[in-house]
Amino acid sequence: MRTYGFYVNITYLESAVDIGAVCLDGSPPAYHWNMGSGAGINNWLVHIEGGGWCNNVSTCLARSLTRLGSSKQMMEQVAFSGILHDEPQYNPDFYNWNKIKVRYCDGASFTGDVENVDPETNLHFRGARIFNAVIEDLLAKGMINAENAILSGCSAGGLASILHCDKFKAFFPASTTVKCLADAGYFINSKDLFGKRRLEAFYDDVVNIHGSAKSLPPSCTSKMNNSLCFFPENVVQEIETPLFVTNAAYDSWQIKNAVAPGVVDPHGKWHDCKMDIEQCSSDQIEIIQEFRLEFIRALDGFFGTSSPRGMFINSCYAHCQTEIQETWYMSDSPMLSNKTIAEAVGDWFYDRSAFEEIDCPYPCDKTCHNRIF
Repeated sequence: MRTYGFYVNITYLESAVDIGAVCLDGSPPAYHWNMGSGAGINNWLVHIEGGGWCNNVSTCLARSLTRLGSSKQMMEQVAFSGILHDEPQYNPDFYNWNKIKVRYCDGASFTGDVENVDPETNLHFRGARIFNAVIEDLLAKGMINAENAILSGCSAGGLASILHCDKFKAFFPASTTVKCLADAGYFINSKDLFGKRRLEAFYDDVVNIHGSAKSLPPSCTSKMNNSLCFFPENVVQEIETPLFVTNAAYDSWQIKNAVAPGVVDPHGKWHDCKMDIEQCSSDQIEIIQEFRLEFIRALDGFFGTSSPRGMFINSCYAHCQTEIQETWYMSDSPMLSNKTIAEAVGDWFYDRSAFEEIDCPYPCDKTCHNRIF
């Protein structure tokens, strides 16, 4: 099978160690940079890697032994495709930009900042420092001269692009056009099969162990429990920087982990359905349709601001669609209103036209690339 992409070498940010901006295991943060060219030389796309979160000492310790907690475990090269591609036929609006993939090794969407390090575990909760150190480094390498800049990310990285959107804009002079793009980062405070808000309890642990509260928007933390400010639905109203959200209304990660996780499905009745939406029973489809309605309700506050927003909410069973070539920009990529995600995002970024589309319910959309696990 042909893969659409190319490999980019890793850059370790050794200087960040001196200011304690380090991965869970104390190793330096890292990113991959594909330099811009031609007319894109002063345009910058900073894309944050995804990979869930860790919420206690044991899960963070386990994570610190992997690429999601240590730069010592990262591959020297990663593939760039989709929004990170450098050829116009695969990425028409951003192909010649400087494109950076920031590696995710802190376990809290770059929000943590705990000074104290327990010598027994040697765990460092320093994600907020990593975010600042990486951005400062890129600014020094030319990003300060950016004409256009985007902060984007997928999954936990998409959540980071929402939580850090205004902070990212504040690094630039007023003359820079700065916008944010969240792919599969719109996690909602849904209930599982037993009616429990599983993700809320999980985020509560994440925020507590990582000391995340001070990195979350004060406009939210002043009004509600800190952990609720990890949910985009509670922070988007106050974001001033233009924001685009692309998400599957049947987000496969959320359905697998928040709606029907193994702990509430001891007999595995949901196993086949979670692997492939076409294997779901009519009862299961009903529950999944209710999740979609809840997801759409959670977008209610999204247009309460004056900054130009965009959304591409398709009725696919998927998770992260911008960094995969097949779902970003190909002849058979998912479409809404006759536009691919790449075209919708490009039109929105360059103010060619607004894009705010929510798909009809499953199974109406025949352009979906539904994930089969």
